[in-house]
Amino acid sequence: MARPLDVLNRSLNTSVLVRLKGGREFRGVLDGYDIHMNLVLINAEEIQDGEVVKKLGSVVIRGDTVVFVSPSQ
Repeated sequence: MARPLDVLNRSLNTSVLVRLKGGREFRGVLDGYDIHMNLVLINAEEIQDGEVVKKLGSVVIRGDTVVFVSPSQ
């Protein structure tokens, strides 16, 4: 059975969708993470209702706010 950090490791350098507590969503390329599931995304965009509302560049997302990380197109 895969552990969550193993799944993140396989997702490095691929596009992911991250949903946060409160419903905010971000899409970007997973550039790094740590044991607390803090995430670094590059080419990040904030998404609302499937549409890009803001291009952000590089962002760090606190692991304790993450609801899920999913592959993205």
